Amino acid sequence: MNPHLNLEENMKLASVLQPSKPSFFPAMTKIIGTLGPKSRSVEIISNCLKAGMSVARFDFSWGDIDYHQETLDNLKIAVKSTKKLCGVMLDTVGPELQVINKKENPISLQEDSFVVLTPDLDKEATSCLLPINFTGLATAVKKGDTIFIGQYLFTGSETTSVWLEVTEISGEDVVCLIKNSATLSGLLYTLHVSQIHINLPTLTDKDKEVISSWGVRNNIDILSLSYTRDAEDVRHARKFLSKLGDLYQTQIFAKIENVEGLTHFDEILQEADGVILSRGNLGIDLPPEKVFLFQKTAVFKCNMAGKPAVVTRVVDSMTENLRPTRAEATDVANAILDGSDAILLGAETLRGLYPVETISTVGRICAEAEKVFNYDLYYKRAVKYAGDEMSHLESITSTAVRAAIKVKASVILCFTSTGRAARFIAKYKPITPVISVVIPRLKTNQLRWTFTGAFEARQSLIVRGIFPMLADARHQAESTNATNESVLKVALDHGKASGLIKPHDRVVVCQKLGEAYVVKILELED
Repeated sequence: MNPHLNLEENMKLASVLQPSKPSFFPAMTKIIGTLGPKSRSVEIISNCLKAGMSVARFDFSWGDIDYHQETLDNLKIAVKSTKKLCGVMLDTVGPELQVINKKENPISLQEDSFVVLTPDLDKEATSCLLPINFTGLATAVKKGDTIFIGQYLFTGSETTSVWLEVTEISGEDVVCLIKNSATLSGLLYTLHVSQIHINLPTLTDKDKEVISSWGVRNNIDILSLSYTRDAEDVRHARKFLSKLGDLYQTQIFAKIENVEGLTHFDEILQEADGVILSRGNLGIDLPPEKVFLFQKTAVFKCNMAGKPAVVTRVVDSMTENLRPTRAEATDVANAILDGSDAILLGAETLRGLYPVETISTVGRICAEAEKVFNYDLYYKRAVKYAGDEMSHLESITSTAVRAAIKVKASVILCFTSTGRAARFIAKYKPITPVISVVIPRLKTNQLRWTFTGAFEARQSLIVRGIFPMLADARHQAESTNATNESVLKVALDHGKASGLIKPHDRVVVCQKLGEAYVVKILELED
């Protein structure tokens, strides 16, 4: 029996055919949906939220600020009508190389023919000449290098993706041999050069402009930093955000999508708030037999650091099909068994035909995988890895998880003002959901009083197992016993109303009383 799976010794295979029991939360794992042409109406976004999407990703590789603002305004209406919180993620373009096809005509490329890549944007794209948005390609590549061109968020279909081999450098132009026949049609096409440093900034001027305007206006919760190459990239982005009003609170998720990011993974993990494993581009940079090893090692490192790990590109075929392939269904489950916090859907929801069905299908696979995840083994491993150097807060929160395991609690209630306590609990992946009750804090800039809390609540929507609720602003974090009891009652009532907490259930509560953190176990009456 696999020790990493919690399977019953005498489990009958026929039990697999039995329908799963419905649960209040579709899955503990979070789902990030990229909103685009097929998923931007209020109705579709509302259905995506009901199906299990908890973070909406806005991808600025295409579409302008007004387009994304309209989509976000629709998201806000959907959030109000469904009463479901949703985080907002801004995904930067970064040093992305793009094929510029002004007329957007299909371009047919024939195997064993030659094509020239040129930085001359005045020229039209043809089957012999492809203009690109980068002047330094001729100095970055050499004869024999491999270049991949695919539709943006390519699904791996070789009819729309092409492999090129560099045969000659001619001034600023690069001459390539076409390795397979393909037709470049549809939206944006991007270009990926295997294992080559592209001399462009990670946070481009266009990215800074988008963040300073759209990002500030909408108080984005998470910045997805595309093509993160080293820790300095994260530090630079954080310094930039710190000067933009409330965006000093925005979390930065490093997107690892090339060999440079992989090489500096440990230092990036230390600086970033979370990591997105961009398997699309990495799948090109890495030999196929090494992809699984990268994923498992990277997710393990994120887990032990207590930082969310997000996996991308899991059900590409659902862009055009109602069911995932067998390999994709298994892949989603394996990502969960590896310890991933969230699944990021790209093309599947952006331009896919079945955005809502994709979210619910992925959610169901996640929920099934969570049932056989070996929580006990994971907990022991995480405690052992943390060693004796635990902070006071981590020591208390890991104890809360242990208590929940021992007493078979139905839920862990965590009161927090910054979200740190809840994230520490989530680090130990309890089998029970964590209701994170975010207590607003009052702050002033000498001109006006404001409450914080909404940022912290939404940012936990990307962490496996945490389900946030905002407490009433009258309940300050530094509160009296009376208000503590009233907040606890509100949280318990919320749990009961949602069917999460039942009579005679045990609930583990983790809260701060004065300067001390307290863990207590409640046994509920009728």
